Amino acid sequence: MLAGATVDESDYLDLAYLLGLCYARLERHDEALLYLEQVVTAGGTDSRAAQCRLALAYIYSVTGRARLAEYELLKLVDASYETARVRAALGHASWKQGRLEDGIRWYRQALDLDENNLTALNGYGYLLACAEKDLETALTCCRRALDGAPGNAAYADSLGWACFKLGRMEEAGRYLYEAAEVLPDNEECREHVKAFEKAVLGS
Repeated sequence: MLAGATVDESDYLDLAYLLGLCYARLERHDEALLYLEQVVTAGGTDSRAAQCRLALAYIYSVTGRARLAEYELLKLVDASYETARVRAALGHASWKQGRLEDGIRWYRQALDLDENNLTALNGYGYLLACAEKDLETALTCCRRALDGAPGNAAYADSLGWACFKLGRMEEAGRYLYEAAEVLPDNEECREHVKAFEKAVLGS
């Protein structure tokens, strides 16, 4: 196993890189962080370091540490790592910290780089719906995202929320209930269903 390998000091970062990505793939986040952080703190600016920062940002995001995720992503922007994926991730990190307008801005920049990026389409549409801005664009973006990934429950929830904000209740209910059934533990999905039922049923 890689973790038990004996390597020369000069090769240690190569091993840390491989171990970090392997542990990240296994969702063993603590071990992944240990190795990935060693690679990025070594000061490299190559594609390997960028990949490690992306992995760190993902782990911080899924473990509820949006500010740390944002830190790693901004380091990539500073290093001119211009991708739609990075900017979409910054949109999510900003939104998670309560900065809705920043989130919209980052998602818009992601779409400027790749107009077909499904994550950016969904995020941009969803945040526009949350902000109750340009709701027709919100609906179009969310629909395009779900059309590109029909089985994605998070995208279905976003489309349902955009429909709800536009008053298209029949369609909203279909998508919101579909998402809540697939993601029963997702707090956002539950809150959306509650808002829908209150509006439609007064319950």
